[in-house]
Amino acid sequence: MKILLRAIIPTLILIVGFFAWKWLGTPIEVPKPQHQSPQKIKTEKTVLNPSAYHVIIESQGTVKAQQATTLTPLVAGTIVRIHPAFEDGAFFKEGDILLELDPADLKTAVFASESRLARAEAALIQEQARAKQAHLNWQDIGYEEEPSPLVLRVPQLREAEANVSAAQADLEQAKRNLERTKVKAPFSGRVDKRLVGVGQAVGATTQLGEIFGTATAEIRLPLAPSQLSFIHLPTKADDAPVDVVLTDALRDPSQPVEYHWSAKIIRTEGTLDPDSRELFAIAVIEDPFSLQTQLPQLRIGQPLRAAIDGITLKDVFVIPRTAMRGLNHIFLIDKDDPKILRKDITPVWSNTEVIIVRNDLSPGDWLATSRLPYAPNGAPVEIVSPQPAEEFVGPTSDAISDES
Repeated sequence: MKILLRAIIPTLILIVGFFAWKWLGTPIEVPKPQHQSPQKIKTEKTVLNPSAYHVIIESQGTVKAQQATTLTPLVAGTIVRIHPAFEDGAFFKEGDILLELDPADLKTAVFASESRLARAEAALIQEQARAKQAHLNWQDIGYEEEPSPLVLRVPQLREAEANVSAAQADLEQAKRNLERTKVKAPFSGRVDKRLVGVGQAVGATTQLGEIFGTATAEIRLPLAPSQLSFIHLPTKADDAPVDVVLTDALRDPSQPVEYHWSAKIIRTEGTLDPDSRELFAIAVIEDPFSLQTQLPQLRIGQPLRAAIDGITLKDVFVIPRTAMRGLNHIFLIDKDDPKILRKDITPVWSNTEVIIVRNDLSPGDWLATSRLPYAPNGAPVEIVSPQPAEEFVGPTSDAISDES
């Protein structure tokens, strides 16, 4: 019995192994792939045609006074009165009295100068009489030759005339100094800050305050080297100014109205900024404090954005930034067999809204304008919402530009 079991068990193992080998060795039928047509990408298109594009260059700067000075009295004295027009922030007109000094000492100086002038004039009259008498005496004696200047007292007469002229000059100077006790505004403007008070003794060069003119203001606008070829800046005195439109850089976007101020670039600085290599253009703002208009007042030191009138680019293609697919890439559509054509472009100008291209496109090219998260080159395209072929024209005057 034991011998039989020993023979049966290995036989069963071999049989089970054989059938397992046959079952595991049977090849699995691979399913045949089913042919499916590729899914088309849906997109809108626009037809590109060359057009003219007016460049607007963006810059920014802060308002500063074009005419500013430190006020001095030119005479010494004690301040006895300060007028309301000489308070911080006050407006004044040319010739307005801003403050007054004690005139007592200068009035005395005027009286003394008048006295010296009277004595000099009396001495001149006496010398003129002596010279006339000397000439008569010479004739009475009977000399035939002409008398010498010394005989006619010419040197004494000239000295007396010089004394009169000097006394007149002293009197005029004394009167001017007396007038200067009333410190007047040299131009129409506004007080930046007052530095003195009533009762303070000041000298001829003491700083009374800082004032600036209100007729015009300036703003320095930096321009990058890459922007200079897109604008005609004035380089000579008779060159035409460049128009600039200014907006408030601190404006709250929730405000319903955005105000615009006009300015003109009249000159440029003679040197480049040593750090940024930018060139600063100087724009003049007329009536910055809106004394004759209804616009809000500008303030010295207020930051402003500037849209500078540039040149007009001709025969260029204007591409909206929403059609860009990465850096300097766009998707065109093959007109004969609609499919994606990836195109590299080289912008000649760009801003936050458009890209300007000149040489990389052809008139009539179809541009894919829909946002395509995944569109491989050559993928078939289905054009949706077809539109009649029209030229895309980007913003030309309101765009805020920046060279890419």
